[in-house]
Amino acid sequence: MSTFGKHYRVTTYGESHGRSVGCIVDGCPPGLQLAEQDIQPQMTRRRPGQSALTTPRNEKDKVEIQSGTEFGVTLGSPIALRVLNEDQRPKDYGGGGENIDMFPRPSHADWTYLEKYGVKSSSGGGRSSARETIGRVAAGAIAEKYLKDAYGVEIVAYTNSVGPIELFPSTKEHPSPSTNPAFLDFLNKVTREEVDSFLPVRCPDEKVSQSMSDLIGEFRDREDSIGGTVTCVIRNCPAGLGEPCFDKLEATLGLAMMSLPATKGFEIGSGFGGTRIPGSTHNDAWIKTPAIAPGETKPNVKQPKLTTKTNHSGGIQGGISNGAHIYFNVAFKPPATIGQAQQTTGYDGTEGVLAAKGRHDPCVIPRAVPIVESMAAITVMDALMAQLSREAARDRLQQAGMTNPAMMTATGNGHA
Repeated sequence: MSTFGKHYRVTTYGESHGRSVGCIVDGCPPGLQLAEQDIQPQMTRRRPGQSALTTPRNEKDKVEIQSGTEFGVTLGSPIALRVLNEDQRPKDYGGGGENIDMFPRPSHADWTYLEKYGVKSSSGGGRSSARETIGRVAAGAIAEKYLKDAYGVEIVAYTNSVGPIELFPSTKEHPSPSTNPAFLDFLNKVTREEVDSFLPVRCPDEKVSQSMSDLIGEFRDREDSIGGTVTCVIRNCPAGLGEPCFDKLEATLGLAMMSLPATKGFEIGSGFGGTRIPGSTHNDAWIKTPAIAPGETKPNVKQPKLTTKTNHSGGIQGGISNGAHIYFNVAFKPPATIGQAQQTTGYDGTEGVLAAKGRHDPCVIPRAVPIVESMAAITVMDALMAQLSREAARDRLQQAGMTNPAMMTATGNGHA
């Protein structure tokens, strides 16, 4: 389906070469100061044509707010967001002398969409195209503004790997980045400004970034493609978010990330490397939350009494956020559409050769960075709206004197 979320609901619409793409956001709190300029920065970071390492499709991706605000303030009603497609070229995908209309592209969604719906978009990937993510990014920018303004939440993603080149590779000493002090310190400090200072790859390390850029260029020049991973950290996330048992926060984050085009893997906290760490090391011991030092910025949220000494859990335990940094990796496969001639089979069962001539990214990772951030924001926002509803209902009972105080403490006898 095209809707994500239960309380902060995002419905995207549009095809890659249609007149427009966008979304409707339902459940945004009223009273949030919001204008197009609050949304546009993330749209610009996602847009095509940013460098010689991305698709040359020239789209400005200028977002327009169609409803849900008045005088720059959200009304609580649905927010409609639209982006016009200005540089679509349907002729690149059949009907213009090419044979893409005769052959489903290898590893693309042409065939599966046809099997599912009995019809498919004749140009580009339709709804399977990464252009669908424009609506997600717009909705994510709104969610992120609320989270930042109300709770001081910070969400930063960056390119962690391209092909075999990694910023924090696994080692015998550190089979998981969660045991690497340099990685954990990096998550504490990295900013979007730092990430974007290493364009076009968005890997915040000069040497590694250059190696990644050179590798992507090599694949581009031979009309091939390459994949990689994006790492994301969510800082200052309130504790208590997540809906066990089936909507645990790591589960909804996984759903959000794996719903993105070209994704093939998701791991949170210690991830797969954590399977090689003994429990005595992996367990995150509880400690008293340190006081905010003078001069430090205090997040606009009530600090939990306890935090963890280590963070192999990635900020989530039992499916519920614990107040520590939430961090995860998302794996993206090489883009399916490449310019190299490929032996394949047509819709009619006839064998033949397909050489795609449309405009495509040789690697999606640099442009995926803001998309991952946006889906993280939408997921946390949805979980927060659920938790605020629960807390408001509970607080109402407390105000009415209808609750047993012993049930509300960790030392009470109301725990099974």
